[in-house]
Amino acid sequence: MLVITRKNGEGLLIGENVRVTVVETAKDRVKIGIEAPPDVKIIRNELFDTEKFNMQAALHKSAADLLSIIKNQE
Repeated sequence: MLVITRKNGEGLLIGENVRVTVVETAKDRVKIGIEAPPDVKIIRNELFDTEKFNMQAALHKSAADLLSIIKNQE
């Protein structure tokens, strides 16, 4: 993990097409701006974890449904 210090208005580049800029700092928060091409998905960590959990649950449910269908055909 790269850890750097930036002030308001300063930023960094990720690759050639993603720019992250510090927009505002407060007591315990940092507001950042992200500029990226439309095909780059940007998602907060907590939402990513929820999305990943939901996809795993859906896959598990689909597998259980498929097994149920197979058993009913026997």
